[in-house]
Amino acid sequence: MTMRKLLGLAPLMFLLAGLAGCASIEPYGNFLGANAPATLNERLATDTVKQLTVLYPPASTRFDLGQPTPDTYGSALVESLRIKGYAILEFEPDEAAQADNPDNPNSTNLYRVTVMVGSQSLSRAYVAQNDTVAPAGAWVRKE
Repeated sequence: MTMRKLLGLAPLMFLLAGLAGCASIEPYGNFLGANAPATLNERLATDTVKQLTVLYPPASTRFDLGQPTPDTYGSALVESLRIKGYAILEFEPDEAAQADNPDNPNSTNLYRVTVMVGSQSLSRAYVAQNDTVAPAGAWVRKE
């Protein structure tokens, strides 16, 4: 398949990913599944932290987690944020919900990461192939 054909299919893929994301029952969490390679989750977390450092300066930003992070993505995200110099307040059940959610709509090879920072969200789509991921578009910031 040529690059031109792939670019022509991109809007359709994003539309389908968006519609599938709207049909999700769970609002937050890691939907990659237990069988996803750890490297996939770690790559998504690394890319998420890279974008967060562009928008929110380390050493002067504290993130209050709005859900537990027991999975590979959550653990890698928290560890990477701490290494970069962010203060992290671990999840408390009575706190307001914020989230990180790698999301795989309808078992395709498309994934989406959405991170809530206050009332703003950062989202990016990824394509998974051969146990690795690559960005399928730019980061989108909703204020």
